[in-house]
Amino acid sequence: MSSRAISERAVVFLIGAVQFVNILDFVMVMPLGPDFAAGLGISTSHVGTIGAAYTAAGCVAGVAGSYFLDRFDRRKALAVAMLGLVVSTAAGGFATGLTSLLMARAMAGLFGGPATSLSLSIIADLIPVERRGRAMGAVMGAFSVASVLGVPMALKVAGWSDWRMPFFLLAGLGLLLVAGAIFFLPPMRGHLERERTHVVGVRELFTRSDVLTSYSMTGLLNMAGFMVIPHLSGYVQNNLGQPREQVEAIYFAGGLVSFVTLRLAGKAVDRLGSFRVGTVGVVLFMCTIYVLFLHLPPGLPLMLLFPFFFLANGVRNVAYSTLTSRVPEQSIRARFMSFQSAVQHLGAAAGAFLSSQMLFDLPGGQLGGMNRVVGVSILLSLTLPVMFFLVERQVQARDRASAPSLAAGGPVAVGTGGAPRS
Repeated sequence: MSSRAISERAVVFLIGAVQFVNILDFVMVMPLGPDFAAGLGISTSHVGTIGAAYTAAGCVAGVAGSYFLDRFDRRKALAVAMLGLVVSTAAGGFATGLTSLLMARAMAGLFGGPATSLSLSIIADLIPVERRGRAMGAVMGAFSVASVLGVPMALKVAGWSDWRMPFFLLAGLGLLLVAGAIFFLPPMRGHLERERTHVVGVRELFTRSDVLTSYSMTGLLNMAGFMVIPHLSGYVQNNLGQPREQVEAIYFAGGLVSFVTLRLAGKAVDRLGSFRVGTVGVVLFMCTIYVLFLHLPPGLPLMLLFPFFFLANGVRNVAYSTLTSRVPEQSIRARFMSFQSAVQHLGAAAGAFLSSQMLFDLPGGQLGGMNRVVGVSILLSLTLPVMFFLVERQVQARDRASAPSLAAGGPVAVGTGGAPRS
């Protein structure tokens, strides 16, 4: 095994750990919703609004970061973003009501969004395009680990202590990763040199057809997902009458299945392309939410259904992340990822907020209106295969157009893998 391979694996592992903390900070709030709703006197239907505070703030941070993130060493910028996330997560544990919790979650979004953008930029800079699907699949596996270990453990810790303790423990883990980013990641300033020789203006983030199509795909994919994701825990417990322990088991089983299959999805993207793999994930996502929320057969164990939900969501995300990593040049990658993060959070916030407005509380704490929420999510999902196809075709056309000049000994272009193509 070469030192290069070991170095790539070490980077993927560390970035995966950063993403684990970042993702768990976001996703554990939703299954903990019934706990802090009871503890702070918050209506269950407002859990989606609390999730929207994070995503809306992440949207603002993404817009701001699109103007300056590429001006810094990626390692140092990631450490600063993670430190801000650590402080914000701890602040969530000190919340005393809806307002203070909303403020803490908004702060977390302001730092969590750039942390994600920088993490994916580091992977795209260091991992060549022919192996990037596998790397993205491994990093996206952080979501599975968060589901398999993080969410059930957060629920267990909340049961043993109270809902505040998971926030404090996660902040402590994040602090360790700040040190890891500083001491173990290599300095990453290559994009600064590229920017001096291959100038791409910020205006291209908003005018190029491939970039705009990528943004559209990002917004639609996240809006479709977050129409239903914030309400899974409340629906399972209140509408389906399942005990809290069942929620823990569901997240464990779903995350375990997706952890195994996401690596396979990454390899499939490298071999078959994002359009084909992403379309399979979208179709599976639509079928799963249709059965779960609208036509759940009597006696069908949720433990058999939820793994398909996690699998579908993960396959969509691996295909989408790998494809969008190929859109920008290295010199604007963090800015592109940052603004894409803004669009991602805007889509997620719109989905969470819209679904919260469409839902209403029924007697006994049940959620009403899920049939309309699922219908909107399916309609949005129907547009995604078209978006995958358009972005992939535009990226391939650009790569083909650049090939003749390289073969003729023309100027060396900035490759999607972060290295000169030859």
